[in-house]
Amino acid sequence: MKHFDKQAKEWNNDPKKTERAKIFAKEIINFTNPKSTDTALEFGCGTGLLSFQLKDAFKTILLADNSKGMIDVLQEKIEKQHLLNFKPLLVDLLEEDLNIGTFNVIYMLMTLHHIINLEKVAKIFNSLLKTNGYVCIADLVEEDGSFHNKHPNFDGHNGFDKEKLSLLLINNGFTIEHYKICFEIEKNLESETKKYPLFLMICKKQ
Repeated sequence: MKHFDKQAKEWNNDPKKTERAKIFAKEIINFTNPKSTDTALEFGCGTGLLSFQLKDAFKTILLADNSKGMIDVLQEKIEKQHLLNFKPLLVDLLEEDLNIGTFNVIYMLMTLHHIINLEKVAKIFNSLLKTNGYVCIADLVEEDGSFHNKHPNFDGHNGFDKEKLSLLLINNGFTIEHYKICFEIEKNLESETKKYPLFLMICKKQ
């Protein structure tokens, strides 16, 4: 979390991050086709790059993150744009059992691979979604561990295998509705340039 607090001020300066947020937002809108009365939750929102691309698609969006630095930057952006339908929340949804209601859509971008307990987060998704609601997961395809090679303390997942992640979600009350590779992150490693594909998986609560 301290890592993200330090990065928060510079987070929005990378145009690639905005580009990928636009691509994933378009995919989410096209598939879930939200109504103007729908509510959404961005789980692990950071500075809200994805939600800013979805701001007109939902009646209200709750933006939750456990990094104070990220939420502070997000709050400044919300005030600057006078967004009344954005509700930022500094919280660890894995640790705190809050009564925040239920949502039509939950989405997350590059958040899941930082969460150790996938079983727990799948159950949280289920409890926070309305029946027939969608959870949209945008994250890394399983990789060799080199993606976080500059972060020796990284203890999350090296991306995700489609079948294993699908099974986990199916076992927690979801059906897999959509899966697509939407974006690639290119990184210059010491000896080579590597590409890391990002997927979007959309699941429906039964």
